[in-house]
Amino acid sequence: MVAQPEVSAWRSRVPGVVEVFHAHFTEYAYPMHVHEAWTLLIVDDGAVRYDLARHEHGTPHDTVSLLPPHVPHNGSPVTTHGFRKRVVYLDGTHLGEDLIGSAVDGPDLRDPVLRLRVGQLHTALGHPGDELEAESRLTLIAERLRTHLRPSAPAATPRDSPTLARTLRELLDEHLTQGIGLDEAARLVHAHPAHLVRAFSGAYGIAPHQYLMSRRVERARRLLLEGRPPGEVASTTGFYDQSHLTRHFKKFVGVTPGRYARSRQA
Repeated sequence: MVAQPEVSAWRSRVPGVVEVFHAHFTEYAYPMHVHEAWTLLIVDDGAVRYDLARHEHGTPHDTVSLLPPHVPHNGSPVTTHGFRKRVVYLDGTHLGEDLIGSAVDGPDLRDPVLRLRVGQLHTALGHPGDELEAESRLTLIAERLRTHLRPSAPAATPRDSPTLARTLRELLDEHLTQGIGLDEAARLVHAHPAHLVRAFSGAYGIAPHQYLMSRRVERARRLLLEGRPPGEVASTTGFYDQSHLTRHFKKFVGVTPGRYARSRQA
């Protein structure tokens, strides 16, 4: 019996992300085609063989592949077991058309750090409410991709990191419930998003999205101890829904919100 393809696709609210696509194919082979977007691809199981600009390439599990827009390519499984892949399609927000030539010359990148970050990006993209984390991770991924594709580019002169970090923390505190996008924060403080993330992480030892979630959990703890139900607490403290609150609450506190609330009677 031929295994049926497993496919999951969705749009994301993260700026720059056109589509997220996860798939498991055993026999299907892509014909030659093009995308208007950049294709950032990782393979979790198996391998894909593909032709790009008339040159053959492959995607073992430790490789990140970046296929440029407007350049024809195909794709087929290397073995009868097929392949399992995760793809994020990106518009030109983070990667410009000036990088297409370099991507054609070297689309497969063996970079363990980049591979790990792309996997973390997909995890964040799969959880509504974690858009700030996804934005932060995508910003650092794009910066690393640009370094691979244009290694001789001069580095930007960094601004005063402690001041930027403090300003971003104030913005996060002011937007604790409604949240704030990384691009908007960078625009308000006149800094590059990647430098803003690094400055904050370096100053406080925690990423901006982790800081925001920990502050929300802190507020949720107080409301739960006041007797407010978890569903109401989730919406009041800025979480997407109760399951979003539960996931982060357990991460920071070690127990679910409901169990934590019941403990107040002990």
